[in-house]
Amino acid sequence: MYSQHRQNLLDIFSAALKSVHGRDRVRDAIKNDPITLPTHLIAIGKAAMAMAQGALDALDSNIVDGLVITKVAYAQELAQNFPWTTIEAGHPLPDKNSLVAGDALLAFVESIPKNHLVLLLLSGGASALVERLPAGVELDDWVKANQWLLASGLDIYSCNQVRKALSLIKGGRLAEVLYPRSVRCLAISDVKGDDLSVVGSGLVVPGSRRVKSAKLPPFLEALVSKAPPAPDLGAACFERIDAHVIANLGDAKQAAKRVAQGLGYDVIVHDAFVEGDAADAGTTLASVLLNESAGVLHLWGGETTVTLSKDPGRGGRSQHLGLAAAITLQGQPAVMLLAAGTDGSDGPGKDAGSLVDGETVKRGETVGLNALSCLQATDSGRFLEASGDLISTGPTGTNVMDMMIGLRFSSY
Repeated sequence: MYSQHRQNLLDIFSAALKSVHGRDRVRDAIKNDPITLPTHLIAIGKAAMAMAQGALDALDSNIVDGLVITKVAYAQELAQNFPWTTIEAGHPLPDKNSLVAGDALLAFVESIPKNHLVLLLLSGGASALVERLPAGVELDDWVKANQWLLASGLDIYSCNQVRKALSLIKGGRLAEVLYPRSVRCLAISDVKGDDLSVVGSGLVVPGSRRVKSAKLPPFLEALVSKAPPAPDLGAACFERIDAHVIANLGDAKQAAKRVAQGLGYDVIVHDAFVEGDAADAGTTLASVLLNESAGVLHLWGGETTVTLSKDPGRGGRSQHLGLAAAITLQGQPAVMLLAAGTDGSDGPGKDAGSLVDGETVKRGETVGLNALSCLQATDSGRFLEASGDLISTGPTGTNVMDMMIGLRFSSY
């Protein structure tokens, strides 16, 4: 029974990913609202390749030219004889190719006739993958800023507020470059509330939410005033932007629910967004499962944060959450929790997340590791590799934040 439940959780997660796959969602969106103008395609993000292929399915030769910018190794879905330029850049930390991508993006836009349509396909990861920096900000400065943000424990809204202040294309500034061309933007949302001003740091959308300024270190305070002001909400450049979210976390959770019910589980879908400290979240979710009746499957989603230790080890927020849950679940072998990134990545490594249970800590400590020590050292991935509880999916063609699937079953 244990092995079957474990496989069921993996299958449910896989079905959720399939339901929000970029290729299908873009193809369907265009077929439901056809495009007849000559079109220039720009796809940016970790799901960019899948989304671009969906556009190709729907529009074929109506696409005059295209540019795809994605994460290193995320062009694996590249079709043979794929017709457009593809650039792979760094994520979660940007690299020199992120600036190459920024130059290529602006050159591509400059070549587009004013009477042609721009189809902009956005997914999570765009903030790091493409940039044009203002005068006085160098690549090393930008990388250092992102390193600090990733280690700070700040949420995505606060992080992207800083990223917009260091950019010549984010915070709606790309809309200024695109104007007066008409733009249809289709986005896979990787943010709470599907706020398009936050997806990709709002390349073509004005800011819609005020975020309390975070306390920044002096080096970063000195950089954030370098970019020119972002365009205001009523600026003319936004009049020709038609932006829509075509897939989100809620879609994935509902698909997971349908599959779980088909497997015979009673299902509770939690609407509350899982956020805040990843370890605290893991403890909370594990406690819910320990107090649940057998046979009930729980679905959560969200995006937590991790404040990195001085010398962090291996892992990401889903692994951190998973190990914290495993510590709470010790001695309860009939309980398990899957926590993973829907984009197929969790932190800087190749793992998507983890699937832990009440025996995880025991398995990992058998080889001499201490679960609590690894958690405190932000080295959860090393422990979960030893316990055999890591999940690896590879690029998924989507990105709707993180999912957590929990189950307490009746027999081991």
